[in-house]
Amino acid sequence: MDWLREHNSDTYVKQSRIDGYRSRAVYKLAQIDARDCLFSPNMTVVDLGSAPGGWSQWVVKNKQLKVFALDILPMEPLEKVTFIQGDFRENEVLDELLEQLAGRKVDLVMSDMAPNSSGIKDVDQARSMLLSELARDFAYEVLAPHGNFLTKVFQGVGFDSYIKDLRRQFKKVVTRKPDASRARSPEVYLVGKGYLGKGD
Repeated sequence: MDWLREHNSDTYVKQSRIDGYRSRAVYKLAQIDARDCLFSPNMTVVDLGSAPGGWSQWVVKNKQLKVFALDILPMEPLEKVTFIQGDFRENEVLDELLEQLAGRKVDLVMSDMAPNSSGIKDVDQARSMLLSELARDFAYEVLAPHGNFLTKVFQGVGFDSYIKDLRRQFKKVVTRKPDASRARSPEVYLVGKGYLGKGD
């Protein structure tokens, strides 16, 4: 009940209802984009961990771009969003996404994926890093030269080596903690700009 009370009194929850967005997470993306200018006309965008669809909704509404979205959970349809429901860890699901892309290189991969919390810190950290690594590896496969990557990462074991790897593959990597991210959450967002191409 305490969580529900806090949720309903949250400034960004209230604002998302006023603005007609599906989740408060849209303001995290908006605040990061205001600093890092992630979008440009005619981009191909992939949204990993998209449900309930807030990020895709924001991109379509504010950037007028087509989005390819994927999540293990169902998502209500959105205009200009091609949605695939399935587990990102399964090859068949990734193959379906690649089929939808039809050979197009991607200009931005964005991931707000997070595991279901077990309440065990070490287990949750390991699960979250696995999702972050899968998002990163997917980005390395599909990004166009100079493309961008935005991902949620939880600070903890594996974080330092993860960001070190990104710095080998992108011209610029920055860490962001947008105001819309709850202060007590260990989540941060990493922005990789200017993909250099797959290295060894």
